[in-house]
Amino acid sequence: MTSRRWTAPRPINVYVIEHSTGLVLFDTGQDRASVTSDDYFPRGPVGWLYRRLARFDIGADDTLTASLAAIGYDIADVHTAIVSHLHQDHIGGLPELGHARIIVSAAERASVGAPGALLNGVMRAHIDLPGLRWEEVTPVEVDDPALAPFTYAHDIFGDGSLLLLPTPGHTPGSLSLLIRQQGMPELLCVGDLTYDVELLADEHVPGLGNRSRVIDSTRLVNEYARRHPNLVVLPAHDPASAAALNTARSQVR
Repeated sequence: MTSRRWTAPRPINVYVIEHSTGLVLFDTGQDRASVTSDDYFPRGPVGWLYRRLARFDIGADDTLTASLAAIGYDIADVHTAIVSHLHQDHIGGLPELGHARIIVSAAERASVGAPGALLNGVMRAHIDLPGLRWEEVTPVEVDDPALAPFTYAHDIFGDGSLLLLPTPGHTPGSLSLLIRQQGMPELLCVGDLTYDVELLADEHVPGLGNRSRVIDSTRLVNEYARRHPNLVVLPAHDPASAAALNTARSQVR
């Protein structure tokens, strides 16, 4: 509340996956309306808290549609968008995705109507949009030694290529996405479990959310990384993620 300076700028990453069935997104970014509309954020003390937590630079070319077009994709080809959690900087592209199915954990979706949701960063007005096709998922217990120490997962397409893993803490229903593509290192998109892979490895966790659950999820990810040395961990706001992803893509055989 008393800080006089901001952290260095950080990206808001949206991960684009080419699946045999079409394009899949992990998270959808920040809505440009958040910097162009005076009524995007709540008013009063809660709105003041939002403005204290973050400020955004979202240009006309930073919308989800424009960002996809800039790398050669058409948003109409996105058939599935996975939302790691429901904070504003992960649901901003929802207004552009009325044609796609939107996957979220059932636990996270339930938080929309919880007491204090707005104070916890969940703005129902930008989530419960008309025409969206929500699909709520609950990871189930799996007996797969290759996933250990994770014991719960949700296989999105039933082919083992995209597995949702519960990593609660930052929010009650936060999900991570394990991406397995032939000839490429495994990728693990972890949303806001961490903002920096090096801090994650050191178990230095962010201050937002339920600290004990964040630590538990962090330890699961770190143990999985120990068992899979080639794993590439991709947080939503780590400036190093783009280079790490490019390096992984360069290793495709």
